[in-house]
Amino acid sequence: MGYTLADSTVSKYMPKRRKPPSPTWRTFLTNHGGCLASIDFCVVPTATFRILYVFIVLLQERRRIVHFAVTEHPNAVWVSRQIRHAFPFDKAPRYLIRDRDSIYGNALQQTLAMLGIKEVLTAPRSPWQSPFVERLIGSLRRECLDHVIVLNERHLHRIVSAYCHYYHTARAHLSLDRNAPTPRVIESVASDRVVSEPMVGGLHHRYRRVA
Repeated sequence: MGYTLADSTVSKYMPKRRKPPSPTWRTFLTNHGGCLASIDFCVVPTATFRILYVFIVLLQERRRIVHFAVTEHPNAVWVSRQIRHAFPFDKAPRYLIRDRDSIYGNALQQTLAMLGIKEVLTAPRSPWQSPFVERLIGSLRRECLDHVIVLNERHLHRIVSAYCHYYHTARAHLSLDRNAPTPRVIESVASDRVVSEPMVGGLHHRYRRVA
């Protein structure tokens, strides 16, 4: 309106915040990537129309699967046992992200407290708040489970185990500078011979140079 006001006048009438704003969820994931883990379930139907559950524990810093298990009847006690298998001794992360599935009960909370892990609950119907394990489950479906017929628990465990080996040692991740969770060495170009190593039953291949 043509009036010139000093900064002190403007600040006098601006509302004052009582406390600093809390960081965003993205900032939390970025700042605590080295001490964050996340868990989730993947539902898999079998050839006989049984429903199996794959439980996955993921460390987010290098997108590394530290543990997985397969069962037909998951419950809180079973999940607690898998958490203890995933983080023995002093290897527990500081935070663990999970959704609000009713399968996680008091037994899991007691186990996390015993291990010194603080659980972080995502908002209802907000899978984007746990993006890394959700992306992993999507990749597992698109790159593996959608192309095979699962027979039983043992068969599913063998398939997921083969995919985990491929995922850790050969699959490139854009967020890891096109490297794998288990870093691969840069191979010399002195040899022109490139061999193909089939993985996950031939669904994927790893190409490497040989002398």
